[in-house]
Amino acid sequence: MELAEIDAVLFDMDGTLVYSDAAVERAWRRWATEYAVAPAAALAIAHGRPADQTIRRLLPSLDDSAVAAAAARQLALQYDDLSDVTATPGAHELLAALARLGLPWAVVTSADVRLAEARLGAAGIEPPVLVTVEDVRAGKPDPEGYLRAAALLDVPAARCLVVEDAEVGLQAGRAAGAMTAALKGLDGDLRLADLTQLAYGLESAPTAR
Repeated sequence: MELAEIDAVLFDMDGTLVYSDAAVERAWRRWATEYAVAPAAALAIAHGRPADQTIRRLLPSLDDSAVAAAAARQLALQYDDLSDVTATPGAHELLAALARLGLPWAVVTSADVRLAEARLGAAGIEPPVLVTVEDVRAGKPDPEGYLRAAALLDVPAARCLVVEDAEVGLQAGRAAGAMTAALKGLDGDLRLADLTQLAYGLESAPTAR
């Protein structure tokens, strides 16, 4: 993958720009106990997906209104749990590099706007463009969120780099036609140990930005 071809960067939030894994897991464990679901089963599929998608897979007998109520409860468990939410390693360095390079960026998350703003705020990150689950009809792995973010930045999706730490998010990025950078040992066009690696790669790319 040629980083010189990148005109915008589209980030996932949880686990990518913001370290919130512990808070996410606490919420899903508590939710699972309340709804008589095995916590391990919930944690196995929840990461990166909108809450309603996860709940439909865990409790397929629920109707739409019950799914909506269960998803609302799951999010409610996360809103005020910010004690150990921080920016991921290299996040601020990468965002500073994007500013120096003049590269636009956005955050595309399966969280709702209240949770996204709370976690990004706790991490000291203020995205110029934020696309949440409330802005799309279909969440990841559907590409709609990434396509919307690319359109809001006025950059073709094929010239965007999607940075993700979950397979469903990487699937969404690929389906959008974007290039992908994967964290946590996942497979993308670029594999990242952390975001500092991407900052260095972008600033070292031979381009006349």
